[in-house]
Amino acid sequence: METIVIEDISKIDQAAQQFSELLQNRYADRHCIVFYGGMGAGKTTFIKAFCRSLGVEDNVSSPTFAIVNEYLTAKGTRLFHFDLYRIKDLEEAMSAGAEDYLYGDGISLIEWPEVIEPILPPDTLKVTITADNDHQRTVNIETF
Repeated sequence: METIVIEDISKIDQAAQQFSELLQNRYADRHCIVFYGGMGAGKTTFIKAFCRSLGVEDNVSSPTFAIVNEYLTAKGTRLFHFDLYRIKDLEEAMSAGAEDYLYGDGISLIEWPEVIEPILPPDTLKVTITADNDHQRTVNIETF
């Protein structure tokens, strides 16, 4: 397991860059990254910073109502950002096309992935973000 500590929000871009380098150097073959953490832990904020570190120029926002947003990195890689908080069950996720994204061309970044755990690819990377206090966050990265 790898750990990144974000001392406060001003260090989020450094942490995201560290995460990007870790992915490139250790987990380059991973195309599905799931994000766990309580409400307000910073999952969306971290994903936004991660997208910036990859050169995404679009406005990255939470896809709570759209379910998935698509972005393009500076290198042309497609990113699919999911927020499954409002999805009730696996059937609803399947109807929304989740499996097509998971096994398609691109990298899936998934918040609230619990409902689709049964269909996650075997090489999924698990990221858990914990709010240590009002300012500090701990990001744990491990294989699923």
